[in-house]
Amino acid sequence: MTARRFGTDGLRGVANVDLTPELLVALGRAAARTLGAERFLVGRDTRISGPMLQAALSAGLTAEGAEVTDLGVLPTPGVAWASATERHPAAMISASHNPFPDNGIKFFAPGGRKLSDAAEDLLEAELDRLLAGGPGSVPERRAGSVPERRDGVARSVPVGAGVGRVCYRDGRPGYVAALAATLDGRRLDGLSVVADCAHGAACSVAPEVLAALGVDLIAINDRPDGVNINEGAGSNYPSGLATEVVARGADVGLAFDGDADRVVAVDAAGNLVDGDQLLAMCAVDRLDRGLLTDKTVVATVMANLGFRRAMADHGIAVVETKVGDRYVLDALDEGGWALGGEQSGHVIFRDLATTGDGVLSGIQVLDVMARTGRPLAELAQVMTRLPQVLRNVAVADRAGLSGAETFWSELEAVRLRLGTEGRVLVRPSGTEPVVRVMVEALTAEAAEAACSELCVALVSALGTAEPVSH
Repeated sequence: MTARRFGTDGLRGVANVDLTPELLVALGRAAARTLGAERFLVGRDTRISGPMLQAALSAGLTAEGAEVTDLGVLPTPGVAWASATERHPAAMISASHNPFPDNGIKFFAPGGRKLSDAAEDLLEAELDRLLAGGPGSVPERRAGSVPERRDGVARSVPVGAGVGRVCYRDGRPGYVAALAATLDGRRLDGLSVVADCAHGAACSVAPEVLAALGVDLIAINDRPDGVNINEGAGSNYPSGLATEVVARGADVGLAFDGDADRVVAVDAAGNLVDGDQLLAMCAVDRLDRGLLTDKTVVATVMANLGFRRAMADHGIAVVETKVGDRYVLDALDEGGWALGGEQSGHVIFRDLATTGDGVLSGIQVLDVMARTGRPLAELAQVMTRLPQVLRNVAVADRAGLSGAETFWSELEAVRLRLGTEGRVLVRPSGTEPVVRVMVEALTAEAAEAACSELCVALVSALGTAEPVSH
C-alpha cells in the first residue's frame, strides 16, 4: 500500500522534483474527473515555480473539458473566498511558510471548504490510476469528443470546441472589498501599522486593504522576486518586524506567512503576540459584544495552558482538536461555533470566512484596538503565557510509543509533580520520524527540567536515532 499523497494541508514537495508538471497535469485531469465541475478557479503565491505548476494543472483540467479561471497571485483565503462566492471548486498553488524551492497544492470544494477526506481519497485514487496508466474513471461524454482507448478502457476525450478554456481575471478587487466589508463601515484611522508581507501572496492585497481602511501603513518585505518568499521574513521570522515597529514608533506590527492564511503580531514595544493571544483577545471581545456563539472557542492541543486558564476566567468553554487548522474548522462547523485557531497564527472567524485568513485576522485585531482605544500590549494581557518547551526526539522505534510502559510511568510522575500548574503533551509526528514532547510550567526552568527528563526516558524506552532538524 502506497503512502497517502495528501497531508493535512494538501500536497507538498520540492517543485520540479516531487511536484513536476507531469504530476500536475495528471492531478488536473483527476480533479476534473472526480470533482465533476465545469469550472475551476486557480490561484498561486509568488514562488518562481508557481506559474509553471499552475499552467500544468490548468492543462490537465482543460484537457478534460473544464473551464479554468486564473486568479493570479492571491492569498489562499482569497481563493477560498472566490470559491465560496462563485460556488466553484478551486485550487491554490502554494507551500505556505515553506522555503521557496518547495511548492504545493490544495483544493477547495464549491463553497470554499477544503476537500473532505473522502473526496481527497477519490481524487488520489484517480491520480494513481492515471500515473500508473491503468483504467481511470470515465467522464460524462461531451459534445465534440472522441473515445480514447487505453488499457482496453474507453474514455471520452474532448476535442475541438469540447476542450476547456483558460481565462484570466484579477482576483484581488473583489477579495479586498470583502475584507474591508467585514468591519461593517468602521474604519481604522489613527493606527500606525507595519505589515510584513513575507514577499508572499499578502503583497497583493494586505497593503491595499489596510490603507483603504485608514491605516497609516508601512509595508516591508513586499517586493517578491520569485525566490525570496519567507526568506527571513513573515510570521516565521518576526524579529525583523519587531525591530521595524520600534524604530518607526508604530502602534502594531502584523506578520503574514507566504500564502497569508496566518498572522502573528508585534506590540509597540516589539513583543511578539502569538496566535493563542490573538485568539484570546478576540474571544473576549466577541464575548463582550454578544458575538461568541455558545460562549465557546475552538483550539488545538498545542494551545498554551495560559490560554485555557484565561478562557476559564471569562466563562468561555474551550473545545480541543488535533493539530491542524482543518480540524479546527471541522469542529467549528460541527458545533456551529464562530471562532477558533492555532498558536501558529491561524485564526478562523467562521462567520466571516471559510478558512483561516491572516489579513482578515489582522483587520479584526486592529478593529478591537480601534474600538476600545487600548494598545495591543494591554489587550494581550488577557492571558498570561506559561513557558512552553517543545522538543523533537528522534527515536529508533516510534511505533512502540504506545506500549512503552516505563516511559508512560515516568510521564505520569511528571504530570503529578506539575499538577494544575503545568501540562505535558507527547505525540508522534505525522510527517517526521520523531516524537514531539511539549511541557508547560510556571517557570521556564521547571519546563526545561521536566522536558529533559521525559526526553531521556523516551530514548531509554524506544532507542535513539539520528536527530532531525527542528
